[in-house]
Amino acid sequence: MPQLLATECVTHDFRTHRGAKSAAARSFAMTFLATNRPINAHGVWLLFLLTLLGFGAGCTSTRYVSNRSIRENPLATNLKLVTFRGPEISERTWHTLNRFGLEDQYAADRKKCFAKIRQTINESPDSELVYALSELSYVEGKKAERSGDLLNALNHYGIALTNSYDYLFSDDLQITRNAFDPQFRAACDLYNESLEDTLRILCSEHRIEPGSTYTISTPDREFIVRTEMRGKWKPEEFDRYEFVSDFDIETLNNRHTTYGLGVPLIAVRKPADKNDSRERYYPSGLSYAVSAMMRCSPGTSESGTSGKRAGESATCVLEFFDPLEANQIEIANQWVPLETDLTTPLAYFLDSPEFRKRNHATEGLLDPDGSQERRGIYMLEPYDPDRIPVLMVHGLWSSPLTWMDMFNDLRSFPEIRERYQFWFYLYPSGQPFWISAQQLRADLAAMRGSFDPSHRDQAVDNMVLVGHSMGGLVSRLQTMDSGDDFWKIVSDQPADKLKGEQEDRVKLVSTLYFKPNQSVGRVITIGTPHRGSDFSNDYTQWLARKFIKLPQMFVSTGQRLTRENPDFFRDTKLLTAVNAVDSLSPKSPIFPVMLRAKKSPNVKYHNIIGVLEKPPLFGPKSRKNDGVVEYASAHMDDVESEITVDAEHTHIHMTGKAIFEVRRILLEHLQDIDAHDRIATGPSEPSMHAADAYRR
Repeated sequence: MPQLLATECVTHDFRTHRGAKSAAARSFAMTFLATNRPINAHGVWLLFLLTLLGFGAGCTSTRYVSNRSIRENPLATNLKLVTFRGPEISERTWHTLNRFGLEDQYAADRKKCFAKIRQTINESPDSELVYALSELSYVEGKKAERSGDLLNALNHYGIALTNSYDYLFSDDLQITRNAFDPQFRAACDLYNESLEDTLRILCSEHRIEPGSTYTISTPDREFIVRTEMRGKWKPEEFDRYEFVSDFDIETLNNRHTTYGLGVPLIAVRKPADKNDSRERYYPSGLSYAVSAMMRCSPGTSESGTSGKRAGESATCVLEFFDPLEANQIEIANQWVPLETDLTTPLAYFLDSPEFRKRNHATEGLLDPDGSQERRGIYMLEPYDPDRIPVLMVHGLWSSPLTWMDMFNDLRSFPEIRERYQFWFYLYPSGQPFWISAQQLRADLAAMRGSFDPSHRDQAVDNMVLVGHSMGGLVSRLQTMDSGDDFWKIVSDQPADKLKGEQEDRVKLVSTLYFKPNQSVGRVITIGTPHRGSDFSNDYTQWLARKFIKLPQMFVSTGQRLTRENPDFFRDTKLLTAVNAVDSLSPKSPIFPVMLRAKKSPNVKYHNIIGVLEKPPLFGPKSRKNDGVVEYASAHMDDVESEITVDAEHTHIHMTGKAIFEVRRILLEHLQDIDAHDRIATGPSEPSMHAADAYRR
């Protein structure tokens, strides 16, 4: 149904629609006005929104991230990093220097002061002094970096990093270390920020390539850094790294982070071999969330907890973790949470020029033929044979972008990201939905052929489809057995008597004859017009026929077959003159057939319906609707569950209530699968999953 609501104006990137597309929209609006037809509420609403599309200079490009003028740093306030007088050590560190009689020496000769602190720690390890040495070194590193002395800055950041690591993990400090002391968290921040500043300097010199070993020589010592990738990525997979702390989230509703140790990064993926059939499923410019950690082996710091002396080499391991697989790691025989950020890397990708080129929702509506080349299944995470796919299917005048809030929120739950992977379907939404359903069947088969040609990945056979609006119809059609019912909509005669070119006959028959996809185990429909929408009426259909370019392949095939088969078809309009708006008419003969069609007995259905407490003035005729779809059309009897949400049609799937309901359904799906597996294989010992922890 036409999702032509004003909110779409700020949801999509309209820069690409100026010129030819906006000219077409203006012409369309003018044509409508020139007809002098009587306009009902539906026509007024559609005309208003199409005018916005044609003339709306106020529809600006949505931004998902913005660059911070000053990077996010939890030490900024305490150490006065951005003030005119800063950076300065904290009041607590001043007290520590005073307590050990080092305040005057620090003011007179800081190098000698640092040596004295190390000597004192060697004689009697003290957590306060170890922390003070880390903070003092970090401040000196900031000063050196500001003066342009990057080598000296690296030296001080290295000392701050290794001493904060000692503060957190050294056995010598086990008695005096207090995890309830605010200083403990401050030590975590010192570790994280020292590591980030070190990485920033190294990245600026193009020296970070996982799998390589680096020797960093500073005025005081030599650091040997071995880099390792911990995840399903290949070491050479990433083109560059960006720092999460440089960006602010602008559009997504929630930012999902965890607090611990490590530096959250944005890893921008390199384009891979184009001859690899799997590569087409990964969008260009894709970025992943990564958390970098530095393990400091015993003896890397210069304090008494290590026994290293200045001038000796220090060995560290820089590791890159996938936060979707591990949110805690084992260090010094204890589990340590990783500092992660799942949202900023996603927003960074959505803001990239590469993504915007593919996110042409309006082109998919107006020119289904021209947007066929972008049609397909897309993955924003590496394919995982052990995780169940959740395929999200958008509606009319939309794109995968519409799912980003739900995707962002769902994978913030460890129990969801541990067991599920999320895929997105992009298709030309201006064509009849049954054509999109046929194309999705073909695209799913092609995807399986690329990643799992032997059908060994059992997780893929438990797929969940989530469809919004018209996408719900496309999704449900994946689970139906057509029999002869759909064919009889267009003809009383058997399909094998159809004359014409083999290719044309196959195209038509494959659209109207189909079997359930056995890989689909559950379908969730959201705001779906299972019986059509009154927004598809005489006025909107007339407008859409003037405005939407029908798929040439569909039209040409239908025209050739009708010419070669006179009196064979009941109604040739279904073959030659139907667009998406026509296909959603409550009068369409396909809806009664879909409602009574045979469905796979192994599939379970769920439904989420929008019901506005205050319906719009120009909405559907009843008071139970989402502004576009009547409750009576959205309601289904064959579902396992059904809830209503107080939200407009275009925002139902973005609400917290809907997202939490999808989470509940996904967990229920896991319970059913696990119960079946237990029956099939017998009881098994509980285990810690990869998404929970990484043991080394």
